[in-house]
Amino acid sequence: MLDTLITSKTRIKLLLKFFLNSNSRSYLRNLETEFGESTNAIRLELNKFERAGLLTTELDGNKKYFRANTKHPLYKDINNILLKHLGFDQIVERVVNKLGHLDKVYVTGDFAKGMDNNMIDLIFVGDGINKEYLIKLIEKTEELIKRRIRYVVFGNTEFSGFIKEQKDPNLLILWQGENK
Repeated sequence: MLDTLITSKTRIKLLLKFFLNSNSRSYLRNLETEFGESTNAIRLELNKFERAGLLTTELDGNKKYFRANTKHPLYKDINNILLKHLGFDQIVERVVNKLGHLDKVYVTGDFAKGMDNNMIDLIFVGDGINKEYLIKLIEKTEELIKRRIRYVVFGNTEFSGFIKEQKDPNLLILWQGENK
C-alpha cells in the first residue's frame, strides 16, 4: 500500500530506517551498503528529508549522521502510518490485547533496525501467557497482514537474564502494559 502513495523505493527504505525506530542513526555510505543502492539516489532523498526538517544531522569526525527529528510535528503521524503499513497495529489489536498476562512486546531483528522484511520478529514478555492461544492468534494475524511472524515468549525473570546476556539487543518496544 505504501508503495502506491510513495513511488520512490529509496524514500520508503529511509522512512522505515529512521521513522520506525527513532534511535536509528546512519550515514550515507552505511545506507548505501544496507540498501544496495547508489549514494546519489540516497543523498537526494536524505537532502529532501533534511530540508523538510524530518531528519536531523550530527557530525562525527568526517561522517554526517542522520536521525529522525522526533520533534517534527509529523513524526508521530509518519511512525503510525509505518506501523499500520507493516501490520503492527493488527498485531497489537489481534494478539497483544487478547493474551491476558502480558507485560511488554518488543520488535527485534530487521524491523528494529529499520529494515523491511517479510518476517516480523517479536518478543513477548509476561508471566502466565497462554502459548496455545498465542499460536492461534499469530496464525490468524499472519494471514491478515500477509507477513510471517517469528516469536519467542519470556517470563519476566527470563527476559531480564536474556537482556543482561545481550551486548546490543536492538529492541523496539511495540506495546507496554499500563503499569510498566
